[in-house]
Amino acid sequence: MRKKVFIKTFGCQMNEYDSNRIYESISKIGYKKTETVDEANCYILNTCHIRDKAKEKVYHEIGRVKKNFNSKTKPMVIVTGCVAQAENDEMIKREPYIDLVIGPQAYHKINDSILNHIKNKEKREETDFDTFLKFDYFDKIKNNNNKISSFLTIQEGCDKFCKFCVVPYTRGPEYSRPFNKIINEAKQLIDNGCREITLLGQNVNAYLYKEKNKLYKLSNLIMKLEELPQLKRIRYTTSHPIDMTDDLIECYGKSKKLVPFIHLPIQSGSNRVLKLMNRKHSVEFYLSIYKKLKKINSKIEFSSDFIIGYPGETDEDFDDTMKLVKKINFINSYSFIFSPRPGTAASNLKLVDNNIAKKRLSLIQAELFGNQNLKNKMAENTILNVLVENKIKNQNKFFGRTEYMTSVIFDGEKNIEGKVVPVLITNSNQNNLFGEVMYKKNIKAA
Repeated sequence: MRKKVFIKTFGCQMNEYDSNRIYESISKIGYKKTETVDEANCYILNTCHIRDKAKEKVYHEIGRVKKNFNSKTKPMVIVTGCVAQAENDEMIKREPYIDLVIGPQAYHKINDSILNHIKNKEKREETDFDTFLKFDYFDKIKNNNNKISSFLTIQEGCDKFCKFCVVPYTRGPEYSRPFNKIINEAKQLIDNGCREITLLGQNVNAYLYKEKNKLYKLSNLIMKLEELPQLKRIRYTTSHPIDMTDDLIECYGKSKKLVPFIHLPIQSGSNRVLKLMNRKHSVEFYLSIYKKLKKINSKIEFSSDFIIGYPGETDEDFDDTMKLVKKINFINSYSFIFSPRPGTAASNLKLVDNNIAKKRLSLIQAELFGNQNLKNKMAENTILNVLVENKIKNQNKFFGRTEYMTSVIFDGEKNIEGKVVPVLITNSNQNNLFGEVMYKKNIKAA
């Protein structure tokens, strides 16, 4: 029987990158990807542990698979990702329908685990932290992703130990991939048709690789990618404020391909709460980074992450966060109520009253979404450069993004995927811009 795999991915961009690499691996043992669950004889659930009730969502998803295959041959069920790492063999004990549990730093073992299960029907969990071996394994497998905009992991893990965060426990300590291996993979992606690369890491700007007495940092990667002629745009995420070094900031003045948009999580506008979180930076330090970046490139826009109702947050603390939001005018930010992650330092702290937290979240989202709406409204009747990612299925329209990650849906002609085109913005809503391609040579994009 032909082996088909269905992969469902939750969470961050790194999980999306990981899912693609997992598929590249298991394709070596005969698996072909399917978008139809019913066809699969292997079901992989790549999980995320950041949001509330992540573990229960996994079991709920497994329940849906069981129901779907009730009258069919059971597929091999594999749970990967951060929930797999956090729960390890407990998952197999709780839900016998699961066959393999594989953590993020053990993906190089997935082929052997699958083949062993097929032969011996042995259930197995692999959750050791073998980051070097994992990347060494995948460096030997070509990345065949052919999306116009592609992710490329350069760094994993975290040494910061924010009290609310589970990443140090699910992804392990900070690890930076070899510089030349990253560049080689970037060239593969570009050869496949990629025109925009987003460099990924839990602390991407903590990237630091030493080879032959030379240190390579994120700034070195950016300026090396700058040299690749077919690459049009460079992004990176997610950053930590304390790793925004001057050499990285200077890239925004030197690089023509690094977009003038940065996602820089602050989590709270209160120094007291930042200390409670163990964020290791102050609001004043964050603002100093903001001012340096704006000075070197006035076009830079910011997005951020905000945890509302962190244990101990007072009305005054929340007011400080609102003041910061109004000062910086963040765009495309993420905000959510604190939810404890098992195993973290904040997991047993007394929670802020839920009704108070919900009210605060509503207030800050009104401000953040207001910024987003205003930014999009101001784009109307202007011409923006848009990188065309794809033609929308069953429509005579295209999808692309501005430098600021804003989605654009627009009319256009054929054969423009992968090109940066000038689009006249005619309308907008909170999440999207709408318009049409301008072809006159004398029109310059804003």
